[in-house]
Amino acid sequence: MTTPLTASYACGTDREPLITQTLGDFFDAMAARQGEHAALVSRHQGRRLSYAELRREVDTLASAMLRSGLRKGDRVGIWAHNGVEWVLMQLATAKVGIILVNINPAYRTSEVEYALNKVACRALVTMPSFKTSDYLAMLRELAPELDRCAPGELRAARLPELRLVVTLGDAEQPGMLRFADWNARGSADDPAVAEAAAALDAHEPINIQFTSGTTGFPKGATLTHNNILNNGYFIGEAMKLTAADRLCIPVPLYHCFGMVLGNLACFTHGATIVYPNDAFDPLATLQAVQDEACTGLHGVPTMFIAMLDHPRFKAFDLSTLRTGIMAGSPCPTEVMKRVVRDMHLSEITIAYGMTETAPVSCQSSTDTPLEKRVSTVGRVQPHLEVKIIDPQTGDVVPRGSPGELCTRGYSVMHGYWGDADKTREVIDAEGWMHTGDLATMDAEGYVNIVGRIKDMVIRGGENVYPREIEEFLYRHPQVQDVQVVGVPDAKYGEELCAWIIPKPGAAPTEDDIRDFCKGQIAHYKIPRYIRFVQSFPMTITGKVQKFKIREAMKQELGLRDAETA
Repeated sequence: MTTPLTASYACGTDREPLITQTLGDFFDAMAARQGEHAALVSRHQGRRLSYAELRREVDTLASAMLRSGLRKGDRVGIWAHNGVEWVLMQLATAKVGIILVNINPAYRTSEVEYALNKVACRALVTMPSFKTSDYLAMLRELAPELDRCAPGELRAARLPELRLVVTLGDAEQPGMLRFADWNARGSADDPAVAEAAAALDAHEPINIQFTSGTTGFPKGATLTHNNILNNGYFIGEAMKLTAADRLCIPVPLYHCFGMVLGNLACFTHGATIVYPNDAFDPLATLQAVQDEACTGLHGVPTMFIAMLDHPRFKAFDLSTLRTGIMAGSPCPTEVMKRVVRDMHLSEITIAYGMTETAPVSCQSSTDTPLEKRVSTVGRVQPHLEVKIIDPQTGDVVPRGSPGELCTRGYSVMHGYWGDADKTREVIDAEGWMHTGDLATMDAEGYVNIVGRIKDMVIRGGENVYPREIEEFLYRHPQVQDVQVVGVPDAKYGEELCAWIIPKPGAAPTEDDIRDFCKGQIAHYKIPRYIRFVQSFPMTITGKVQKFKIREAMKQELGLRDAETA
């Protein structure tokens, strides 16, 4: 039996009260206090906005949304990389109670169709294309009716709830509205915006982010003003952010890392956001840090590695850097040490969480000893509780013993959109979110993630759930059975491997499988390793032993597990 002092349980401080305002009200108050201070720099767009200027643009867009017939509780998707429009959407939807739905830019036709229909999106803001992704072509495949309807009057058989498509491009598109033209409908002084804002409650949903699960289908983690605003604030507190800080954000905004650990950490402290590019580019990021005198830098380990190993790394002056966050996947100790030594990030922190907890539940701080920063994910955040339990009994384990990490408090999501059963599977009757991650807690309360109960693979900061990929590959006409696992990878942390049993008489090739995936699922979900087998390792009771598949692949490829922290 464990005592309170030896049990793997910790409760965060409550010295500072939680923010009770809505995101819109909080942002307005910040803009009123420091209107002339720089709020946002989007280097690839050549745009710079003060807090006062950003507020006017937010109010104008919020007005345009209301004048387009959108109302509190409606879902509006954004399918785009980082830029001014993304943050305008984040703040404008929050101001009038519209729920922003983050669509991963890597999604392809089947994935975006599922996401839009799952939460019944009324409108979608999308970039026209990016590299090899043609977003407008994908939308026309799903909704050919766009070519013969007026903007805002879409009636599509495959997207029955979608009415309005807004493009971030300059060219006019049949059935779509340009963002600039949509925005022009609004007014920064529209009294309807203030009226809508006054009717909101901080505990109402404001954001949906898709996260996959063992069912193979993405679930819409639904987050409130209270969830993400407070989480952003306490994340910034751990970094000791002030209005004097300038945070470089190369991580994607469609993910909590960008929109909460980045945008909201800044907005809650009056700091300046710097977007170096629409998507991550190591050279553009280094240039932005130098030119904008950034004091903070966020990234997943692979981003920091790409910058450290860039041939021109030593040509940049990074001496203004102080803090930031490394998160998204296990943080290798040696990479952390190089970041501290070579990038001047002496106060960089490590954060741990999941989308369902808005997302951060544990974080190191700027004064956490280096050995703890490279070997743990820090301690519990304020106003939250964490415990580590025996997955079989539910009992709290002694400190130092592994078990499932659970968290409780303001950050736990509203629920999975339209899926009460799945919500109950992860949030118990006492309000504890069961993360599925295996962890230990030391005598000082520092938490270390040691593995995963769930089957999740983390590839370069992206959470990939094998069951989702298996369900997709089952559709291939030559596939009888398939198992997907993660195998260690020096660059991405983990890579995907698919073991496939072909149908009798079939002889698919690796190229057949990859061609089947292209354009239908995100590129990072396409297995790097594909093997055709006659059977899977099984238990006596007929369960597939995935760990044996993983071990066999490690042996074949001469791999070792990536170093984790």
